[in-house]
Amino acid sequence: MQIENLFYALTQLIHNFGALAVLGGALAGLKLAPDRLATRQKFAWLVFAGWLAQISSGMLFGGISFYYYGEMPDLHAIARVALIIKLFCAATAFMLVLYYIQRANSWSIKARHRAWHSLTGLGATALTAAAFLRWFS
Repeated sequence: MQIENLFYALTQLIHNFGALAVLGGALAGLKLAPDRLATRQKFAWLVFAGWLAQISSGMLFGGISFYYYGEMPDLHAIARVALIIKLFCAATAFMLVLYYIQRANSWSIKARHRAWHSLTGLGATALTAAAFLRWFS
């Protein structure tokens, strides 16, 4: 067995559970009753942890490639676009969920609901881009 494949698989495991937390946590937060702020706050922390896992494992994928092959993966143009979309979604959602955790108590119910819609959309878009990144890299 090549050791880099083990590292890729373990990194993929973290990445997959991060994706589950990102989208599943956002959907759960979206579907909760608007007055369940304390519960939504817990789901916001789950989404935060999911994006942290996504970002760190994504960087680890590149690091493993660089360490074992001396270069970053050669990505097809479609994969590069998908990666840019994933990076945009990750950065935007990461900042939004942090802002939500810090300030949601003072937001209107409508603003909180919009945040959860945005987190759900960003998570779904990132997962969609991930499929293109995987198959075109």
